[in-house]
Amino acid sequence: MKDISVSLDRLADFDEIVDVRTPLEFAEDHIPGAINAPVLDNEERVVVGTLYVQSSPFEATRIGAAMVARNIARHLETTFADRPRGWRPFVYCWRGGKRSESLAVWLNLMGWQARKLDGGYKTYRRSVLDTLAALPPQFEYIVLTGSTGSGKTRLLRALGNAGAQALDLEQLAAHRGSLLGAVKGAPQPSQKAFETALVQTLRGFKADRPVFIEAESRTIGRVALPDALLGAMHRSRCVSVQATESERIAFLLDDYAHLFEKPDAFKGQLRKLVGLHSHERVARWCSLIDANERAELFGELIALHYDPAYARSSKGHFVELPRALPFELRPNDADIDAQAKALLERLGM
Repeated sequence: MKDISVSLDRLADFDEIVDVRTPLEFAEDHIPGAINAPVLDNEERVVVGTLYVQSSPFEATRIGAAMVARNIARHLETTFADRPRGWRPFVYCWRGGKRSESLAVWLNLMGWQARKLDGGYKTYRRSVLDTLAALPPQFEYIVLTGSTGSGKTRLLRALGNAGAQALDLEQLAAHRGSLLGAVKGAPQPSQKAFETALVQTLRGFKADRPVFIEAESRTIGRVALPDALLGAMHRSRCVSVQATESERIAFLLDDYAHLFEKPDAFKGQLRKLVGLHSHERVARWCSLIDANERAELFGELIALHYDPAYARSSKGHFVELPRALPFELRPNDADIDAQAKALLERLGM
């Protein structure tokens, strides 16, 4: 049989990307735009893998082949039933082996021009890592710095609305970046999926225009930023976003209101701060939750936790911070888009 493998740079030649790995593998990360048509489901892959190790490779292959044949038949009757005669699918599995070849062979027997990715998902993953090392330094960044509650994320999104290039890392990470930053109803992506989304976003930017980005630490929740991007951010010019204490408290009362829906979980998060703060101080914050003293709680968190933490983390990392352009923001006002345009004008954009 002729070789049906093609390289990753041929991706645009095909009508559809078909990921034949298990749903769990697909959920962790996949090539953007791919559909999942597993030739082994989660449980079947475990069965085959266990047989391979504990019994014999031949027995594992025999059992696995029967499972794959049944699943391919089902996909031909359902998933691919409406594909036109001239359909050209691009198929991949973990490393370009038997799973993708099995489906690609059957699709070709049907008359479709199917090809499989040489090296499989591992080839794609390597390209993502290579891109994350090479692409971030090609852009000029403008970093929005400022204390928690100053509205940096709202400003960043307003800048995007105003036509600026905005890299919203917290949106990609589904996390606000602090201890209390989990987004309600939005689980974080895996590290691999985050990096895939980051590459897709970076590829959409033009190198001759600056990219606005919010100051972040190395990790946003459970995902980590690539070294090349973090290094570029630390060397970039800064805008110091400033808001009054009352504005910041109002911002946090709005943004973190959902935390009070589950007070025990909220208190559990605050108790993780023991070590940075005394047991007595954290106990007081928990008592303010019980008393529903929301404004007082956030006022103390700003003064005693967030601001000192920001001062520690920013001064040693963002080398242009002493020369940052100060920008007073009213993060709770409805005219946030107009404020973003005013910043662009001050920057000469």
